[in-house]
Amino acid sequence: MISDLTERHRSEEFRRFLNLIERSVPEGLDVHVIVDNSSTHKTPAIHRWLVRHPRFVFHFTPTYSSWLNLVERWFAELTERWLRRGTHRSTKELVASIRTWITGWNENPRPFVWHKTSDEILARPSRLLRADL
Repeated sequence: MISDLTERHRSEEFRRFLNLIERSVPEGLDVHVIVDNSSTHKTPAIHRWLVRHPRFVFHFTPTYSSWLNLVERWFAELTERWLRRGTHRSTKELVASIRTWITGWNENPRPFVWHKTSDEILARPSRLLRADL
């Protein structure tokens, strides 16, 4: 898990995070980045950065489809298994707690894997909508 915690979420912070990924991922490997449609990910500065770093490929999730992004599942894990169990009296304590979780995660990383097919996943909302009729 390559991580960075910032107080703000502007394109400037995002560009610094991309630079961190660039330094962390061995040369010769392509980097596929799944991002939502936040304007932070689409600024001219980010476009220029991508032109200079052709091994990076962005994949934008459709609007209102963040559930497709497995990193959202990772954040749910962090929240359920770590943050809700703790007490954080300050932002500094919260950040330290998150960093502790990330360190532990990286010592024993586990990939997230879809266990259902896309048809099974997409069928569920259809069933729920039909049940309301």
